[in-house]
Amino acid sequence: MNGVPPLPRWLGLAGLLPQWACLLALLIGPEEWRPAILALGWAYGALIFSFLGGLWWGIAAARHARGKAVPRWLWFVSVVPSLLAFLLCLWTGDWAGPLVALGIFIFASLLIDRIMPRYGAPSWWMGLRVPLSLALGMATVLLGLV
Repeated sequence: MNGVPPLPRWLGLAGLLPQWACLLALLIGPEEWRPAILALGWAYGALIFSFLGGLWWGIAAARHARGKAVPRWLWFVSVVPSLLAFLLCLWTGDWAGPLVALGIFIFASLLIDRIMPRYGAPSWWMGLRVPLSLALGMATVLLGLV
């Protein structure tokens, strides 16, 4: 996270705490907590995944406000995280599938993040996004597998 300003760095890291706390609670908490913990972990992962799309939308909007062209695909891809999270709500059965899928989607979000500096994301963007997406994706997948 070299070059990432302190406030985004610390707030980003703090944003990992709920998911890792869910994983810890799942591992050491009583069995009757399991359904609630898995639901919380899914909800938090979906919330943050949707937030990533909001970040991409914000970058596109800021670029547009500066009078620069915004590729159409960027507007469309910005809503994909929210739509995917919503579709996972329709999953029937246990939480394992949605959590693993959501974790994979969070990992895959780095494919979009890596090109965002071309469209106005700060130079330190990937220094923040890589560790956060890897840590959140890992915690989310592990919640689904434990």
